[in-house]
Amino acid sequence: MKIQLASVDVSTTQTDCLIIGVRKSGDQSPSARKIEKSANGLIQSLIKSGDMDGSAGSFVLIPAPQGLKAKRLLLVGVGEKPNADDLFNAATVAARQLCRTPSVSAVSALAEISVADLDIQARCRIIGQAIHNARYRFTQLKTTKGKGGKSGQSALARVTLLSPGSQQSAAAKAGVKEANAISSGVNLAKELGNLPGNICTPTYLAKEAKKLVRSHGLKVKVLDEKQMKALKMGSLLSVSRGSREPAKFIIMEYHGGRQGDAPVVLVGKGLTFDAGGISLKPAAAMDEMKYDMCGGASVFGALVAAAELNLKLNVVGIVPSSENLPDGAANKPGDIVTSMSGKTIEILNTDAEGRLILCDALTYAERYKPAAVIDIATLTGACVVALGHPATGLFSPDDKLAAELLECGDQARDRAWRMPIWNEYQKLLESPFADMANIGGRTAGAVTAACFLARFTTNMSWAHLDIAGTAWNGGGAKGSTGRPVPLLTRFLINRASKR
Repeated sequence: MKIQLASVDVSTTQTDCLIIGVRKSGDQSPSARKIEKSANGLIQSLIKSGDMDGSAGSFVLIPAPQGLKAKRLLLVGVGEKPNADDLFNAATVAARQLCRTPSVSAVSALAEISVADLDIQARCRIIGQAIHNARYRFTQLKTTKGKGGKSGQSALARVTLLSPGSQQSAAAKAGVKEANAISSGVNLAKELGNLPGNICTPTYLAKEAKKLVRSHGLKVKVLDEKQMKALKMGSLLSVSRGSREPAKFIIMEYHGGRQGDAPVVLVGKGLTFDAGGISLKPAAAMDEMKYDMCGGASVFGALVAAAELNLKLNVVGIVPSSENLPDGAANKPGDIVTSMSGKTIEILNTDAEGRLILCDALTYAERYKPAAVIDIATLTGACVVALGHPATGLFSPDDKLAAELLECGDQARDRAWRMPIWNEYQKLLESPFADMANIGGRTAGAVTAACFLARFTTNMSWAHLDIAGTAWNGGGAKGSTGRPVPLLTRFLINRASKR
């Protein structure tokens, strides 16, 4: 799908769907005023009749609107004095409704709505991302056709955003470019996450990484189990022992900065299926454990976005990948393993395996002398209990890095919330037999998981993102969200711009 900028007359443009933002009160936008004139006061008529009140996210879809050349008119409320939330809601609703129509082309005037604290670049990015997000469907394993094409795929192929004045056109183009690149990364993360565990294995992930050498110019290296053993990654390899699928250690490098510049290192948990091992999970919703590799998928997505934006920054992506299944060779509660760092770990619960593969990856990351390390993992159900699904859990002992990530989450509309990682929690990980246990008991599960990882990052500026509540949707709307690719990409964009 193509998103472009152009100057068009909304009253005469021929398009399958015309999208206009409507304020709850006060002066309407230039495009809304043109529509009023051409359509004989249609908007005010709808407001007076109560069919639309202009509140953010309200909408009316009008087929064959009189006085216009567009086949459909989609009026979307933006509120009285629109803020970032209002525009985000309006853009999301508009995109979803658009993709439910058989429209092939569309023209959107939403970007002309003035929004507090959002310039034209940010507005175009939000609107563009909303369209890409709404259009996404997972169809590669479906064979039947539905409404709109293959398995209900939206027919939408071209969206034109109204171009602002010449002084703002460069910023608007930058916003569209960001939307396209971030959405490429989000869609890749969704696609990998939505694949079932019998297809998306560690070997499959490694092959997908190697494709990025040609498509995006990344440097990719994949370590096999023999190489991991030589590096003494005993913690990671203990998890893969219970699976017939061999573990893979995937390293992707994007070189956009100067040679010798310290890279940002992203470490993503790549558990392609997690049955819990010997500490077997309940059967209900276990199919959703294919999403346990969404942290790794988000690293793929962020690197793709960075490459498409040609960011002047060095980035390394590390994805330790394995399955966690019950087997005669699998970890048992009470087993003690030795990590790459040399620290010993008593495994009290085999379902707390994500931290076992991440700790070796974090130790490996130290060799890059990174400017910052961020690990991303669907790590704990406890984080979902604490924060629900709107926010990613953010843990870091580095106040500056934490503040930077929180700001990037707000800018990207992909929010995080900072959680404690105080030393008082470390005592919960004490073991009488090893340097540490892999769990800390019933309380503060998300915090003790982060504290476990902190023990392997003392020489680095590090943050941990627990995405267990944000990486996918369950139930009837089941599917990967692609989060936190927008947050990570904004972090990389901001880091590159500071240089």
